[in-house]
Amino acid sequence: MRPVAGGADLARRDWAEGAAFIVDFGEHLTGYLSFRAVPVGSVADSPIRLRLTFGEVPTDVAEPLYPYSGWISAAWLPEEIVTIDDLPAVAKLPRRHAFRYVKVEVLAASRRFGVRFEAMTAHAVTSARNEPAPLPAAYPEWIRRVDLVAQRTLRDCLQTAFEDGPRRDRRLWVGDLRLQALASYATLRADDVVKRCLYLFAGLPRSDGLVNGCVYERPEPTYGDTTTLDYAALFCVTLQEYVEATGDTVCGRELWPVARRQVDCLLARLDDTLMFHDTGETWCFIDWAFGLDKSAATHAVIVFALRRMLALAALLDCAGEVDHYGPLVDGMAAAARKQLFDAGRGVYTSGPGQQVSCVAQAWIVLAGIPESVDVAQAALRNALADPQAVRPITPYAYHYIAEAMLACGMAGEALELVRSYWGGMLDAGADTFWEAFDPADPLASPYGDIHANSYCHAWSCSPAWLFRARGLGRPPGFTGDSLPQGEGA
Repeated sequence: MRPVAGGADLARRDWAEGAAFIVDFGEHLTGYLSFRAVPVGSVADSPIRLRLTFGEVPTDVAEPLYPYSGWISAAWLPEEIVTIDDLPAVAKLPRRHAFRYVKVEVLAASRRFGVRFEAMTAHAVTSARNEPAPLPAAYPEWIRRVDLVAQRTLRDCLQTAFEDGPRRDRRLWVGDLRLQALASYATLRADDVVKRCLYLFAGLPRSDGLVNGCVYERPEPTYGDTTTLDYAALFCVTLQEYVEATGDTVCGRELWPVARRQVDCLLARLDDTLMFHDTGETWCFIDWAFGLDKSAATHAVIVFALRRMLALAALLDCAGEVDHYGPLVDGMAAAARKQLFDAGRGVYTSGPGQQVSCVAQAWIVLAGIPESVDVAQAALRNALADPQAVRPITPYAYHYIAEAMLACGMAGEALELVRSYWGGMLDAGADTFWEAFDPADPLASPYGDIHANSYCHAWSCSPAWLFRARGLGRPPGFTGDSLPQGEGA
């Protein structure tokens, strides 16, 4: 799209039935739209009917939303039909949207008058109470840009809870929460919202005690009836990181039984050799990559969570309650090395087809399963170099590849991964980071239609944490004792 007039010109132009225009607010935001509609040329002798399409990216407003081919409800498509009876009038849309662009189409109006749109205003909403200072100028410009866009992504998802996407799904998922919380500790310090989210999950379990993969806030807190085994494991991890970041041991102790219950439920799903196998009975997410076998990655997530449970127990002075987890960690790691490692290819495989995927290597490295750093590094490099290996399509999974690289001393490659993947989204025009992005197929959608995609999605905000908390990309000789961040809440 190209600009044809400045914002001030809009209030000086008249629009008749059949006319359309697009307003660009300059950056992505979550919020509400208002405007004043004024008749021009004659008294308004009829209502006007408008179609308003809200766009996070240009394709939302530059091409038709229909025909729609997605498998999730078309009710998520970001459009409104608005009829205004009495002109002039101020219209305030009651529904919240996530958008940068708004396309206005005059569907119906009397031929006797034109319509002028004045005071077109976007009212942004967020629970963020501060904005951290930018990264120092010593950082490369591309890192500063990725950091800024990551923070804007977090800001626009930060409402009364950490929403996964303010456009769609507008709910709280455990996997998203972990990455949002990490980014928040390094930037916005919305610690109170992290705590609230942990209690929402803990208070809405399913009958066997497993937390749900997602919960809803509105119209009242309700469990999502979607259990995700890898997300249940990450509840324990997120609680441990919250206690470590805030020192809130009171919350940690209160939610400790919930965290333990997740681990115990997951351990009950192991076979006699201490291996987890994805039977499909209960959903494992890991990534949206098509055809991904999730057994190895989920096994590793459980080991990762077990290690964090031991760390949480130490923080809460209750290590004696989980002494038996230590041998289980060792046994599960040994079983994975024996059953999953393909020494000839130098990778870990998954499932009966011995599938190789990049995200399985990442989780296995994070779980501390490889016998050495050399083996860990080789597994990641070999999978990434294998054209047959399954590659992820979400920033969520790419985050864990980057985190795994940092865990085994591959900082340079982690930085290049962030540059190529998140930087690739910037090159494609992102001003918040997206739910899904496949560099080989930028128009791919997990839902069958790109108009169902979310283009401001919580799980893509993690570069802010990688840069600020993990030191990724820190310039040589940088002497700052700490990077700028928000104040604790």
